[in-house]
Amino acid sequence: MRHSKETIQKIIELRKNGFTLGEIVTKTNLSKTTILHHIQSIPQSSYLKEKIRIAKLNGQRKGAAGRKGKSVKSYSFLRPEKWNSDLVNLISHFLFDGRISNYSCTYFNRSETLIQKVKQGMKDFIVVSDYKIYKSPENVIRIAYHHVEIATFIRSKADDLLGYISSAPYEHKISFLKAFFDDEGLMTFNKNKRIVRGYQHSIRILNIIKGLLKDLEIESTIDNRQVEISINKKENIIKFQKLINFTPGLRINGNRSNSIWKKDLEKRHILQMAIDSYLS
Repeated sequence: MRHSKETIQKIIELRKNGFTLGEIVTKTNLSKTTILHHIQSIPQSSYLKEKIRIAKLNGQRKGAAGRKGKSVKSYSFLRPEKWNSDLVNLISHFLFDGRISNYSCTYFNRSETLIQKVKQGMKDFIVVSDYKIYKSPENVIRIAYHHVEIATFIRSKADDLLGYISSAPYEHKISFLKAFFDDEGLMTFNKNKRIVRGYQHSIRILNIIKGLLKDLEIESTIDNRQVEISINKKENIIKFQKLINFTPGLRINGNRSNSIWKKDLEKRHILQMAIDSYLS
């Protein structure tokens, strides 16, 4: 079966970005034979070699635990040094809707979509799948990785990211902004009011966000009293939708007493309605 140039390019890019054969199979739904044909000439990076080594080591330890009849926890994990868009997005989520303590790193959200995104990111790039899931009576989900070394690494990457992102490549800046507005953002659309908002207690982070938006030629305003950044005007909101937007499946909580919609709508759908209203 002949595959499109786009499919072949996707396979090659995934491999170059450090994805294993099994991970590429999962993401493309193609057979191992097909994928091998296109990646066999691509040299394995040191990152990928270490990733494969740790996966094998963890598999061996799980097998040993089964044979001995007791649990053996392995905390071998990757410590990627170079940034890529997916790693920027992952670490950003821990910055915005997360908490990094001395012993664990935790991500909080009501959205199953974002919880799964963080879980997959930790598995793909840090090679960690030992986590705990908790759910509060208010339906806030938290995924937690309880280990000192993991927490220390995530904290160091988070600190590094805040210093790096302002001079990072264009696509890394967009990935950072996507995580911010997924975690902290909402679309206010009521009559003639159309505003994309993002809340964050750290004024330093709000100033970083403002600078990144400026790099994308999107005007924004910081309200220090309300600790929020806002985007309005038609041209800015349309550019926000084109370059950043909200992740598909990310919904507002329609059960809130102050909800004007009274139902769970996707944030990107409300954004589209607001843009459409400019033409009505």
